[in-house]
Order: sequence, then C-alpha cells, then structure tokens
Amino acid sequence: MTKVYIKNMVCDRCKYVVRQVFEQSNVFPVTVELGLVETAQSLTSEEQQHIFTKLEEFGFEILADKQAQTVSQIKAFITDYLQTEIPVDTTLKFSVLLADKIGKDYKVLSQLFSESEHQTIEQYLIEQKIQKASELLTYNQLNISEIANQLGYSSVQHLSNQFKKVKGVTPSEFRREGK
Repeated sequence: MTKVYIKNMVCDRCKYVVRQVFEQSNVFPVTVELGLVETAQSLTSEEQQHIFTKLEEFGFEILADKQAQTVSQIKAFITDYLQTEIPVDTTLKFSVLLADKIGKDYKVLSQLFSESEHQTIEQYLIEQKIQKASELLTYNQLNISEIANQLGYSSVQHLSNQFKKVKGVTPSEFRREGK
C-alpha cells in the first residue's frame, strides 16, 4: 500500500478532485481523506510524476518529508473535527483526540507543529474555529448560542471573546455588518 500526503486538501470537493486525478491515471485509491491518499499498489515513477503534476495544476502540493506529512495530518484532523455538524464533544480533550488519531504524543506533535507553522496547535485550532464561526454566521441558519455549542465553546462569551481577538468585531457585529 502506498500513502501519498497532499497539502491544501481542505474539503470534500478537494477529495473529489484528488480522487479524479488518480482515477484518470488508472490508479484507484483505497481511501481518500483530507491530506492523504492510500493506494493498494505502489505507484510507478511515471504514474507518480503524472499524478503529482496534475495535482499541482489544481493547487495541491505533495509532501515528501515526515514533518510536513505530520503537520498536514494535524491540519486535516482539525478540519475534519470542525466540519461535523454534530456539536464538538467537550468531555474529551482535543489534545487526546489528536494524539490518538495521529498516533504520537501530543507534546511531540505540538513542538513539531510550532516549529513548522510558527504558531501553536491551539492557536491554529482557534483560527479555524473562528473561520467556521464566520461561515456559520454568514449562512445565518444558527444563532450565536448554537454556533458556540457546535464548535465546543463553554459559553457564548468565550466564543465572542475569541472571535473579537481574531476578527476585531464580535459575532453579533460581524453578522450585522454582513462581513
């Protein structure tokens, strides 16, 4: 089985495009997840070159080194974690969930991520939560309390404080201004 780590896969549409690129090269992935494609057979150098060139045309980047692969896995996990419409389970610590998913100690992941991205996993998670909150506020289908609950905030005030730090306005102001 071959694993190919891909940067910039952030949504289901990305997974669809990546799957199509592989299949058009007559390579049929076993799984396509955010940041990762697994194939049953090894890729020939010709297949690899063709697929990687096509992926780059769509804005994806192949990750060769282990550190970049792990950082990509962390980002993909965070994206998956926040994409669910089921409220985030706050009884389990995020660090435990991440370490279990990646299969490495959280301290190791945290250090690696900080060195690579020049920010902590927590800072990145907050940015992604606020981005998701912005999307939900724009769609106007949930109230702020429901958004806070879905994203695992302990209160609307906690969400509002983080939102204001990142965006410069409160969630209510953001919604009113239609940003």
